[in-house]
Amino acid sequence: MIRLLRSKILVALTLMVVVLVFGVIGYKMLSDFTWIEAIYMTIITVTTVGFSEVRPLDANAKIFTVFLIVTSVFIFGFAISVVSEYILGRNSLELLKKKRVKKQIDSLSGHVVICGFGRNGMQAAEKLTAYRKPFVVIERDREIIERHEEDILFVEGDANEDEVLLEAGIDRAQYLITAVPDDSANLFIVLSARQLNSDLFIISRASQITSVKKLEFGGANKVIMPDKIGGDHMASLVVMPNLITFLDQLSIEGEHTTNLEEVSIEDFTDQMECNSLRDLDLRRKTGCTIIGYVDPQGKYVINPEADMVLQPKSKVIVLGRPEQIRKLNQMFQIG
Repeated sequence: MIRLLRSKILVALTLMVVVLVFGVIGYKMLSDFTWIEAIYMTIITVTTVGFSEVRPLDANAKIFTVFLIVTSVFIFGFAISVVSEYILGRNSLELLKKKRVKKQIDSLSGHVVICGFGRNGMQAAEKLTAYRKPFVVIERDREIIERHEEDILFVEGDANEDEVLLEAGIDRAQYLITAVPDDSANLFIVLSARQLNSDLFIISRASQITSVKKLEFGGANKVIMPDKIGGDHMASLVVMPNLITFLDQLSIEGEHTTNLEEVSIEDFTDQMECNSLRDLDLRRKTGCTIIGYVDPQGKYVINPEADMVLQPKSKVIVLGRPEQIRKLNQMFQIG
């Protein structure tokens, strides 16, 4: 619709230019006006301002003037209607788009709220998209929103404001990622989000080491320093390059290319009798290897023993090639 209206505006502007050029050339040829006089006569005629003629017009010039007035009235009227329709249509579409986005956000539960769509926020969004994890982005920059709003649910505003967080569904969300470059802004967001949802798992970015404790005290469950992680990774490539390269191969790229999977014990117990890791027998059934166990209190056990007793609400971390992970997901209907 907007594209059609834009084409109509182009047609209207073209017709207006044609009328002006036609009027100037007509007065120049019929009344032997100078170019300045012809332009003046054309402008006062098409705008119907009622100023007096440059000089008395003969019969041919008067007939031309009548034709020019009638033509210009229709063309300028058409141009005004097209421009008005474009403005109203654009506002209507924008309103409909906002209602559609609000309806989609209101239907979400257990989703992720991302504050800030800079480099880190964009990377987080790409990862969540790869895993088909629903999320909402809060961003102040209208230009950034317009570039990405076709694929991402945005809430325009300042994440420091409770109303904006609630509009993003913070009270129903499971996770919050605040990736704003300013540590003080992140702290305010963490405090506000924790107050609105006490069960929220909050992951905050930090630029300064002195901000880490403050963010944790404010309610952040995890605090990430992107610059520190990047520096550690580069240094590790120097001191143990083969190990780091191997770990890079395990990087989680997407739902169908991952080498690692985190699985809740409930996903297994719903479909089979299992009391220990040995009972799962995942190596034989899927080719995947269990490399970690997370107990209900969140304690991690690396390379757990086969006889380890499985507890409700615990998880296992498995390693495998992408096709083995897919087989695991299909066999136990995970995800």
